[in-house]
Amino acid sequence: MSETVIPKVEMRGISKSFPGVLANDCVDLMLHRSEVLALLGENGAGKSTLMNVLCGLYRPDKGEIYINGSYADIHSPRDAQKYGIGMVHQNFKLVDSMSVLENIILGLKDEPFIPDFKRVRQRLVDLAAQYHLKVDPNANIWQLSVGEQQRVEILKLLYRNAEILILDEPTAVLTPQESHELSRVVHAMKQEGKSAVFITHKMEEVMEFSDRVMVLRKGKVVAEARTADTTPKELARMMVGREVLFQIEKKPFCPGEVVLELSNIDALGDRGLLALNNVSFQLRAGEILGIAGVAGNGQRELAEVVTGLRRSTKGALRIGNKDMTNKSPLEIIRQGVAHIPQDRSSVGAVGDLSVASNLAMKQYRSRPLAAGIFLLPKRIVDLARALIEKFHIATPSPQTQVKFLSGGNVQKTILAREIGAARTVMVAVYPSRGLDVGATETVRRQLINQRDGGLGVLFFSEDLDELLQVSDRIAVLFEGRIMGIFDADKADIEQIGMLMAGMSKEATA
Repeated sequence: MSETVIPKVEMRGISKSFPGVLANDCVDLMLHRSEVLALLGENGAGKSTLMNVLCGLYRPDKGEIYINGSYADIHSPRDAQKYGIGMVHQNFKLVDSMSVLENIILGLKDEPFIPDFKRVRQRLVDLAAQYHLKVDPNANIWQLSVGEQQRVEILKLLYRNAEILILDEPTAVLTPQESHELSRVVHAMKQEGKSAVFITHKMEEVMEFSDRVMVLRKGKVVAEARTADTTPKELARMMVGREVLFQIEKKPFCPGEVVLELSNIDALGDRGLLALNNVSFQLRAGEILGIAGVAGNGQRELAEVVTGLRRSTKGALRIGNKDMTNKSPLEIIRQGVAHIPQDRSSVGAVGDLSVASNLAMKQYRSRPLAAGIFLLPKRIVDLARALIEKFHIATPSPQTQVKFLSGGNVQKTILAREIGAARTVMVAVYPSRGLDVGATETVRRQLINQRDGGLGVLFFSEDLDELLQVSDRIAVLFEGRIMGIFDADKADIEQIGMLMAGMSKEATA
């Protein structure tokens, strides 16, 4: 008689609800030793909620958790840590005013009252080198790009020697090369007997990372399969309940007049160092210009200079036929520039305000949403209902606070607001980050529709396949410099990858 295999993690009948939302509905999950489980589902399907229950951030309304066959009473992340559970969250759990080193050891009871930062720094440097996760140990979190902050989260997990890893969209801000490195890390950990739950919307990563797949829809498990026995198309169909097109058709590229021009722009980063170095390019009406680059190479600073959130120290910025160098964000908004920021939680949306209020933020100063200095609440709600329906935002009502939405639905809210406000230029910084395959398809179509409607779209993405599919031209950014600009239909992905790594255009030819 064969020996019974005890799962490393077993979640039985887990249910969790929030005001107006049943996030998990009697979910069973098993994770075995040396196994990677991919957790799939549309935005708002309950994936992150289920994992937040496992890591102790939420208490389930019903259900039980067993670790290595024994009941686990997990009240907090510290309890979860005792069971060897660690989670890399989609929305970072870092203290902005503290350094990388301080965040790494924050909450560790076995560290002395006065930590040995030399020892911590050395171990962190060793881990960063081992897993190719480059980050400055002495930098404050607020000085880092979103991609660099994600690396800190991953390093924090590795530093704590977690046996059960929960990875919530960990590759959303990594390049394809870095994603492959992470894949090797996860597989190496499997060899050590560790296990992982991997939440992602990227089908190729499901196939590369996981041994088994579980699909959630509206809080319930709708399918389970061995990864080797399924395909990306089947998984996408199970997630969204329909066929998903992985290739988007678009009309031929017919650019119009110049709507955005940067001439020899320099700008400083948050740490006072040069973040943009002599950046020059033009964006035309009816064009999507993709910006490729590894996180932390000036993408955020470039988007902020264009949208008035950061001053340039040299050069000129023109929008349409007007000099808009170092103008305020409001003046640039009035020129018809819309902005989907990379940090949706702290810059793109106000969590304590309703969905309706967030959707009205770009249009509340004038009719039809206002009469003079007075807002017209009924019209704001009517606008919100129309946008919620058009962009398929999953929310109980327009009055629901944004902080109660899933990350993907927050992103849809921002996208709906900015598309409604764009008249000249759309600055879209990682607009499909954290979205499921169906929503990603919708975002890409919307960007192409804006381009076909005569907008100039400045499109930032770290997914080279997405850039090649959506963009008309691609500019590669490295350490704040433009390394080269290519027509997307003639671009070579290997050459772009080398430029992203800092090689000159001539050396890659």
